[in-house]
Amino acid sequence: MVVMVENGPLSMALNAKVMGSGREAMVLAHGFGTNQSLWDNMVGKLSQKYRVVVFDWTFWGSIKDPNLYDPQKYSSYYAFAEDLIALLDELGLTSTIFLGHSMSGLIGCIASTKRPDLFQRLILLCSSPRYINTEDYEGGFDQSDIEQMIANMESNYENWATQFSSLVVDEADPLSLNRLRKCLHQMRPEVSVSLAKTVFGVDEREILEKVDIPCIILHTKTDIAAPASVAIFMQKQIKGSCTVRVINTNGHFPHLTAHLQLLQVLGEILGF
Repeated sequence: MVVMVENGPLSMALNAKVMGSGREAMVLAHGFGTNQSLWDNMVGKLSQKYRVVVFDWTFWGSIKDPNLYDPQKYSSYYAFAEDLIALLDELGLTSTIFLGHSMSGLIGCIASTKRPDLFQRLILLCSSPRYINTEDYEGGFDQSDIEQMIANMESNYENWATQFSSLVVDEADPLSLNRLRKCLHQMRPEVSVSLAKTVFGVDEREILEKVDIPCIILHTKTDIAAPASVAIFMQKQIKGSCTVRVINTNGHFPHLTAHLQLLQVLGEILGF
């Protein structure tokens, strides 16, 4: 597998890499508190058919370059969507298969409404347009839950990162659990808190009815961050054709904890 490190200005800032030489491009976008390494177990298989693009969002890049992440700029998903569009343009890619984990799924949705030419399909992995419950919507958390989480992050970030990892990754999988904890512990606490306020405070339910690109929603049997009700809601709201598939595992990070099951589902969907 040949890894090409892209040298355009944005590609370099986002540490973009391209693997494989297929005709179609697949873009893998990681979620909150992690980086592109969480796709490592999957890129070998995927790059046999696709040009696979991986990169790090600015919040991860800010570990090395604090100037990359501006809390005010990234107080919504729209700045991330602009980065995604600019990256794909810089790489000269169109009609991509976009696989976005968690927050990245909604970023891909937003980007697709602005530049539909860049996407042929969106695969939304454990994604949610809103995490906070309302009277007519089950997001998984009450407002007080999110407020307490932010307070815990601000008061003792290291302790929060350790506990949060155990909520979203099964403790029976210590290798995956430790890998996620390492990622969260590497994050600059002030950046992680700022990003958490964006992610867990977001409400992008209305964008779904504007998404006309075919979508696949993938979720696990049990996911505290994106319950099954969220996947059903998204399927009903998305304008374009949309199907839901359940991966036979639990937790919020199947690309880390159950990559073989995820690859099997992707293979059935995409035909590889």
